[in-house]
Amino acid sequence: MRVVFFAPTYPVEMVQFTRGLAEVGAEVYGVADAPKESLPKGLRDSMHGYLQVPRIMDEDDVMNRVSTWLKGKSIDRVLANWEPLTIMAARLRERWGLPGMSVDTVTAFRDKQIMKERVKAAGLRVPRSMRVRTEAEIRAAAEEIGYPLCLKPIAGAGSADTHKVRDAAELSAVIKLMRHVEEASCEEFIEGEEFTFDTLSVRGVPVYENIAQYLPKPIEMRSQEWISPVIITVKDMYQPRLQPGVTLGRNVLKALNMGEGYTHMEWFLTPKGEAVFGEIGCRAPGGHLVDQMNYTSDIDLFREWARVACYGAFEARAPRKHNCGIIFKRAIGQGRITAIHGLNHWKQMAGPAFVDEQLLRPGSRRRDWMQTLVSDGFVVCRHPDWNEAYRLSMAAATDITMYAG
Repeated sequence: MRVVFFAPTYPVEMVQFTRGLAEVGAEVYGVADAPKESLPKGLRDSMHGYLQVPRIMDEDDVMNRVSTWLKGKSIDRVLANWEPLTIMAARLRERWGLPGMSVDTVTAFRDKQIMKERVKAAGLRVPRSMRVRTEAEIRAAAEEIGYPLCLKPIAGAGSADTHKVRDAAELSAVIKLMRHVEEASCEEFIEGEEFTFDTLSVRGVPVYENIAQYLPKPIEMRSQEWISPVIITVKDMYQPRLQPGVTLGRNVLKALNMGEGYTHMEWFLTPKGEAVFGEIGCRAPGGHLVDQMNYTSDIDLFREWARVACYGAFEARAPRKHNCGIIFKRAIGQGRITAIHGLNHWKQMAGPAFVDEQLLRPGSRRRDWMQTLVSDGFVVCRHPDWNEAYRLSMAAATDITMYAG
């Protein structure tokens, strides 16, 4: 089984997906723009070959270079788990006549307007939305949809460049911030709690499912620096309150013709108990959510994804044992980290519920919290009881403080 894997170096969890491919017996040919000598040894050991390209986002150039590099070799799969590269992987599959989702299918997971149109055509509840490219189109869409509304890139990932707009004055300010975005989706703002629906699927049917709750909603996480974003996987994801989201998610996969691999969907639970579609990507969730899912079920979903992608099989047992919380921290101040307060006390309080901690240490330069959810690091806890997992997660959000200066 020979596999081309785009971007095995970035984001950081792609190293684990590469390892998973190697462990299920794949001969991995990695393609990225990082120098080979900069790759960690474990990653190099997981690959049979590696091609450095000048610009990984230059699709035509990358496809031509890969075709020349691998000329004469029989390739079985072309894979990508980083959202910006999923269409390129589909294009190369079509060029080479390989199994996997088509460009048309993947485009519906990447283009938010096409996505919503296909989901809506299946009779599922989606926010009212319009594709916009100019200031005039944005203002016309806002007039038709009404406030509050949400403005986001058509091909965005995560919550980057996503804004809640409450009135015409805020719209004028947001338009200035969005001028670098070529296409956007102007859509109805949905009030309610926000959850994920994450799946690993074989022929479009989930073989592993996960729900996690965002605390607070991502759009709020991205708008206030003082917030410590919290995400908690829900052990009891099939409870009656969340069942509408599970049903919605499964139907979305059918509507978008999902094949093999990961999906990461976001959906809203309104105060009336209605599940409303948000958006979905045909790639693994970021922000260490795969790690959380592993902690939830005591499983290795990096390896199981590889088995699914290569052989269409899922072999692991995956009971839901824990609610797992990840808490991202942002330092007070700018420059380099100077101190961390409250960490040891929180770890002692969490006891065996504490599972991981990767905070930047004093002397490290702060990350740009607007560009990465991981911010200045994170802590992870898990517990079979939701209330206790929630309590520990909120304590980490409020009681651990990082300083920079």
